[in-house]
Amino acid sequence: MNGLEKKYGLFTAIAMVVGVVIGSGVFFKADDVLTMTDGNLILALVAWATGAFSMIFGALVFAEFAQRIEKANGIVDYTEAAYGKKAGYLVGWFNWILYFSPLSAILAWVSAMYTMILMGRDNPANSTATWMLAAAYMLLAYVLNSFAPKIAGNFQVGTTLIKLIPLFAVGIVGIISGIFSGVTIDNFTTAAMTVGSKGGTLASAVVATAFAYEGWIIAITINNEIKDSKKNLPKALTVGTFIVFLVYIMYFMGIAGVLPTDQIVAEGDNAVSIAASMLFGTMAASILTGFVVISCLGTLNGLVLSNIRLPYSLAIRGQGPLPGKLSVVNEAVHMPLRAAMFSAVVSFLYLGLWYASLNELFGRFIGLDEIPIVMVYGLYFMLYIWYMRNFKDLSFGKRFIKPAFAMLGALIILYGGITNPSIGLYLLISLGVLVFGLIFYNSDAKAD
Repeated sequence: MNGLEKKYGLFTAIAMVVGVVIGSGVFFKADDVLTMTDGNLILALVAWATGAFSMIFGALVFAEFAQRIEKANGIVDYTEAAYGKKAGYLVGWFNWILYFSPLSAILAWVSAMYTMILMGRDNPANSTATWMLAAAYMLLAYVLNSFAPKIAGNFQVGTTLIKLIPLFAVGIVGIISGIFSGVTIDNFTTAAMTVGSKGGTLASAVVATAFAYEGWIIAITINNEIKDSKKNLPKALTVGTFIVFLVYIMYFMGIAGVLPTDQIVAEGDNAVSIAASMLFGTMAASILTGFVVISCLGTLNGLVLSNIRLPYSLAIRGQGPLPGKLSVVNEAVHMPLRAAMFSAVVSFLYLGLWYASLNELFGRFIGLDEIPIVMVYGLYFMLYIWYMRNFKDLSFGKRFIKPAFAMLGALIILYGGITNPSIGLYLLISLGVLVFGLIFYNSDAKAD
């Protein structure tokens, strides 16, 4: 059996977009964005809006792709249609080996670290218990998504609803508090005074927001498992990205309504807990951390859900390692179990690499949280160009205006990524991995 069952509805698809995007990033990138803009609230809001700008218009473009192309894995299908079979294969290989697998490992570790913080452990980032729990979380995510995909989908919806609670609570109460206390006005006044003097590094701040916004594209990896996908997937992309943007701005303004921007910068990641404690009491920090754990686990679940399907999407085209075996769908659970096992192995290898990096066994490895996202936006940019050249039946606004706005946001993210000192090494390693992937490319293969 080589076909996947249509098992996900519109709400699950929306939950994929919202649930995967809203993970740990919104909690620990808020202070980073302010730091990169020199504590300037106006520039920070511009950065959040620019990141959302790229996400929303990118989603609108890919919604048009989704209405026209439905195969096994959205981004691979679109690249294949635009630039040929080999380009589609390399994109699938990149997403599997260099994107979803390392991000899955990082989210497993982040989930474990916040769990240890919730349990009162001091400095848990590199403890043995944290690494063991990270491995357990990742194993559980792969088992759940492999053997009980419908439960995994329900888990995605459930965690999405749960993680919205603290964001709405901090956002709404914080905004109201800031209006009455005057903190919000003071923060905006301070920002207005510093514009043109400090200026900030807006492009780098936008890259930080890109990490917090990343994940909106993941829903298209299950496009052939979504019921009436040509209708529901575009809705999920559009509705989901707007929800994320509104929630993020509300949450960010809530934090800025409680703490002065200079204190948010000074406190770093602890600013969230301090703001929650000031709003809701001393127990709030622990409760919020619990929500962060759930939020991270929901993101991990979504990443694994997508990562399992990447080697399968290559295999059904006769590509990648062992295509005859990895393209087989188990009849009992309607999932490609061998492909899932391969994905799990790669993710666990990255978890080991992350451990080696934090312990500097081979030196400090390049950051895997932001640069892969920058590279993916480079791919999006190429697809936007093809979209403008080939979708000639669309109106002027849909054909040119939408992708132009998406391209503008992508260019800002690309510019911010180029300034990262690790970009050269990452490109070199990525090139080596892509060349290695060509070993498994079969130019004569035909998709099933």
